[in-house]
Amino acid sequence: MDRIRIVGGAPLVGAIPISGAKNAALPLMIASLLTRDKLTLENVPRLADVNLLMRILTNHGVDYTIDGKRVGDGPYAGQTMHLDASDIVDTTAPYDLVSRMRASFWVVAPLLARMGRAKVSLPGGCAIGTRPVDLLLMVLEKLGARIEIEAGYVIAEASRGLQGAEIVFPKVTVGGTHTALMSAVLARGHTVVHGAACEPEVRDLADCLIKMGAKIKGAGTSTIEIEGVGSLGGARHAVLPDRIEAGTYAMAAAMAGGDVLLQGARGEDLPGALDILRQTGATVTETNEGLRIYRNGGGILPVDVTTEPFPGFPTDLQAQFMALMTKARGSSRITETIFENRFMHVQELARLGARIRLDGDAAIVEGVERLKGAPVMATDLRASVSLVIAALAAEGETLVHRVYHLDRGFERLEQKLGACGAEIERVSEPG
Repeated sequence: MDRIRIVGGAPLVGAIPISGAKNAALPLMIASLLTRDKLTLENVPRLADVNLLMRILTNHGVDYTIDGKRVGDGPYAGQTMHLDASDIVDTTAPYDLVSRMRASFWVVAPLLARMGRAKVSLPGGCAIGTRPVDLLLMVLEKLGARIEIEAGYVIAEASRGLQGAEIVFPKVTVGGTHTALMSAVLARGHTVVHGAACEPEVRDLADCLIKMGAKIKGAGTSTIEIEGVGSLGGARHAVLPDRIEAGTYAMAAAMAGGDVLLQGARGEDLPGALDILRQTGATVTETNEGLRIYRNGGGILPVDVTTEPFPGFPTDLQAQFMALMTKARGSSRITETIFENRFMHVQELARLGARIRLDGDAAIVEGVERLKGAPVMATDLRASVSLVIAALAAEGETLVHRVYHLDRGFERLEQKLGACGAEIERVSEPG
């Protein structure tokens, strides 16, 4: 099993190309189940989660090909993936696959909408909380599906097809909104979704579905209207840049100091995070090429943060921001409102010398002058990269174990940081 070795103290100077968004690529790949025609996705990141979802889709009968690199492509150019779901051979998604990635549960919506039935394993536990699927099932029932839960599986049936309806979410849910889009596009009649998630990844899915022939209005706002169509066709669509990767490297540049251009990053996708980052003393400039993050070595200012749905501060950047605050000149309070159990990185940051105490759904971080390298253990995707960020500013060597968590969501992280001057490498476990 690999580890990542980091020797802190070097500023980051250079350019980091931002990959396609994992959180957009996964629902886009799942949307291929809605059509008999070919769906081509460009800028797909090379990630473990993408590979796992491809296995799941293959289990349903999806054929796929991936283009080779074209002449002139840089080392970080995204993949072009061609997905062909003309023949769905199985409408069951088994536990051994779904249990490894929660987003794979979303296959229930297109399978039900197109085939009239789906049997999908409940996703089970999660390192950052329960993340229940009750709102996703509520969507399907509102659209006329009959739902049963038997032996750990959701069995959904709509033998006469789905029917448009009014859906009201009691709280913002990205997964629920994806489910509503992918089930209502083939339902008979009109569907209105109130309280929809406004995240850029939701807009990206809707844009792709529209290219496939769906009739959708309002994606990116809290009210989405969908007029069902009889069938969808093929399309070609480029996955949007990963705002969480961009925000992560922005935090890393603010932590280590230096001057980094995040190529392809879009400020409009990170309004809450960039506002907070500016308050810490970093300079953030939007350019035609992307986002420039600059900090000249001056002290990091403490800022209080509360995670919120888009356009607020994303929960997926909470751990990274906590790492930044460990060296702030004062105290900051970070409140997590989206997921429970999302402070598991606190104990590992403490191993580097961070001073953090928990207070219910909040963490109070007392900035310290020095962090010192140590062996640490990744517990989930975002927690693991927070340890990398802290290590960039720590004295001496840090070894991050269980880096398979990083490989789920960050493409070639050590190469991207290394190209900007970080002393970072992947090493194999001894023995």
